Amino acid sequence: MSSFTESGLVKKLSELNPSQQSIQTLSLWLIHHRKHHSIIVKTWLKELHRVSSSKKLTFMYLANDVIQNSKKKGPEFGKEYENVLLKAFKLIAGSGPEEKTIHSLNRILNIWGERGVYDEPKIKEYSAALNQREKSPDAAATATAATPSKKNGEEKREKRKQEGGDSNGHGHKKKSKSSSSSSSSSATANSGSSAAPVEKKPVKSEVTIEVNGKVETHVTLSPHQPDGDPPEPEELIRVIQELENSASSDAAVRERIANLPPEVSELSALAKLEDKEAAMRLAVKVNDAIKILNDYNARLASEMDDRKKLTTMLKDFQREQQELLAQAEQRLEEYTSKLSKIKEVQREVRNHMNNLPDLTALPDVTGGLAPLPSAGDLFNIHHH
Repeated sequence: MSSFTESGLVKKLSELNPSQQSIQTLSLWLIHHRKHHSIIVKTWLKELHRVSSSKKLTFMYLANDVIQNSKKKGPEFGKEYENVLLKAFKLIAGSGPEEKTIHSLNRILNIWGERGVYDEPKIKEYSAALNQREKSPDAAATATAATPSKKNGEEKREKRKQEGGDSNGHGHKKKSKSSSSSSSSSATANSGSSAAPVEKKPVKSEVTIEVNGKVETHVTLSPHQPDGDPPEPEELIRVIQELENSASSDAAVRERIANLPPEVSELSALAKLEDKEAAMRLAVKVNDAIKILNDYNARLASEMDDRKKLTTMLKDFQREQQELLAQAEQRLEEYTSKLSKIKEVQREVRNHMNNLPDLTALPDVTGGLAPLPSAGDLFNIHHH
């Protein structure tokens, strides 16, 4: 791992991208150089002023990662960031951020409150600074949601347990019966959000990096990815694979629906009923058909929500890949230019070497000359 310099930190911050790997790698580097915590946080704040509004959110994810993962090695970063976070939130609020940026930052504050990263008055102060630009009741509700009390957190956890919600924020729960609203909430929970509170057990992902010959493991305590942020490739693949078994591809149910007796959907069949028993038999068939169709329609509604979520994920993933591609092209151009300059220097060195005289071809200037006197000879001459 490279040694710490302020210019090196500025370069690394400029190369930071929203991917989990990029944030974790730089976070581990900063924690390794925690003795420079004061310079690191000051430089982070200075560069936060310079970056675009969209990248400010990535800077906050980096700060969140450093604050939480550095606690086990010392409180330096937590205390240092505490002094500048109010300025950071005010700066972001004044930069005209998107709603999803404000939402993601409020959820980070929510996590800090639940995990005791900072005390409640500090969280409220940060939340007020972040949401100062908004005066609507909805905004006030968002700000309030960012500062839950311990009691509220326990109530939410109990409620999720009763509802049987997915505790780790990963994976879809497949049910034969589900409503449109429940599938929508499932899609939100499965969107890989990094700021969503994890109630039962925090999701942990680890990155192992060798630092000066010693292997260090970096644990990401924060949930995975925020709403609207690019998903990891593995998560995207998982969602696509789950859609392979969606309702629209269930040939068995479609065949059952196609083979329903025609009288369950034709009013003219009522005129043919001759007695009460025939009417009861038709009623049973109609009820069975309604049950099959209701279940299938609920599954289709859930699939629609999942496909909408997948569309958003694909757009975010494509956007991230385009940004990474642009960075890679920029670096390629930069290093191609450097390589060209190095090759030019190489040619100049070779030309210079070729113009140097060949010492082996020079005449022997020492031939025929008397040998130099020894130290003893010089001593004798001096006394004579």
